[in-house]
Amino acid sequence: MVDTSTPRARAREQTMRDIVRIGRAHLATDGAAALSLRAVARDLGIVSSAVYRYVASRDELLTLLVVDGYDELGDAVDTALGKVDRQDFAGRTKAIGRAVRAWALAEPATYALLFGSPIPGYEAPAEQTTGPGVRVVGRLVEVWEDAWRAGVIAVDEAPLKPRRLTRDLARLRKEGGISAPDALVARGLFAWAALFGCVTWEVFGQYGSATFADPADLFEQHLTALVESVGLA
Repeated sequence: MVDTSTPRARAREQTMRDIVRIGRAHLATDGAAALSLRAVARDLGIVSSAVYRYVASRDELLTLLVVDGYDELGDAVDTALGKVDRQDFAGRTKAIGRAVRAWALAEPATYALLFGSPIPGYEAPAEQTTGPGVRVVGRLVEVWEDAWRAGVIAVDEAPLKPRRLTRDLARLRKEGGISAPDALVARGLFAWAALFGCVTWEVFGQYGSATFADPADLFEQHLTALVESVGLA
């Protein structure tokens, strides 16, 4: 939790928010690879040396932007889920998908930072980014786990082959507290990858500019297919 108990602490927290805000603006105009602390300091109205009191390096700034992006995306998904009945498993899955797409189209530069090409020389620190980074897939897992416990999804409960895959899935199930069997976990991983694949394809303009009158129409078809692939249709 951030300390805001003193004026100095509150001023520092405000400066950190301003750094992230300005950093995201530069991300949109210049791209992640060209991100510069000096440029952020200039827009913040302080000398370049002073910004290092708050952010030690470009990599630290990138990490702040990664965490901020993941948190914002996770918040958007949580807000969307709050409007859907918890027993509407297909509706919850589609709400997640629509929220991801809407946020990605509104914040393409930050989406690219999170899900695009790796930035040369930068590796996101797992201890800071893994928790925020798994929020969306965690919500998807919750939907499918709830559906499984409610008896809505029927799948073969036998372990999958080869055995190394079974071991991998068993580890994921243990880490996530998942009771659903291997087959449903594998379906869920497919749907997760497919969802972000569909969004990425649209955000990065891979359909072309004039292929569809409204790409949202196609995305709705994709959502239906994702729901069916998990077994919720």
